[in-house]
Amino acid sequence: MREQTAPPDVSGAGADGGKPDAAVVRDALGVGVAVGLSGFAFGVTSAGSGLTLAQTCALSLLVFTGASQFALVGALAAGGNPLTAAAGAFFLGVRNAFYGLRLSQLLALPRAVRPFAAQWVIDETTAVALAQPTRRSVRIGFTVTGLTLYVLWNLTTLLGALGAEAIGDTDTWGLDAAGPAVFLALLAPMLKDTTERTVAALAVLLGLGLLPVLPAGVPVLVAALAAPLVLWARGRRAGGAGEDRGRGAAEGEDGR
Repeated sequence: MREQTAPPDVSGAGADGGKPDAAVVRDALGVGVAVGLSGFAFGVTSAGSGLTLAQTCALSLLVFTGASQFALVGALAAGGNPLTAAAGAFFLGVRNAFYGLRLSQLLALPRAVRPFAAQWVIDETTAVALAQPTRRSVRIGFTVTGLTLYVLWNLTTLLGALGAEAIGDTDTWGLDAAGPAVFLALLAPMLKDTTERTVAALAVLLGLGLLPVLPAGVPVLVAALAAPLVLWARGRRAGGAGEDRGRGAAEGEDGR
């Protein structure tokens, strides 16, 4: 049987088990609005780290991936080298390229549209798209989530940056913690199994433990080693368990 790599292209709303268009739009709007409002925290954090209003808005317009944006301005606020800060943000954003590989199959968009759609390939649009049963609902979910989130994120970024400029020193108000708090709020629901939680915990230990001894921004890069380390340890443990089972089976046969 040939493996199905994309959902069926159902044109009728709700037909053949497809999800009604209204339900897809409702879910997409919910995600877009909920996450889009957190752009306010980014605007405040970015302005507090020393970036101008134009630079802050340009980050949201052109980069448009919250985790990378927060990582960049967080490293800059801590006095990190701009190149190091950009490298950390880049590595966080690489995951979107892998999302794109899967979404390209599900969306099956014309070549002329793909470069524009790529701007919206982020965690939230991917999650909504992957939850849909048909190509029609995938396209609706991706488009509505992307459009809603892009508009709201950029609007609230602008409002947050303007608000930060109006109140002056953001550290006085404790708003320097807004970026890390929002980042953790976005990350926490994604940690669904033991491996992911272990990677997150090890990354926190590496990042915090190395803060006193490494330049600002570098601990974030080192913390990225948590994922390969945990996967390597998991592979060794699985390999050892397999060898033990094989040895036990051989000993059982010898004892017969």
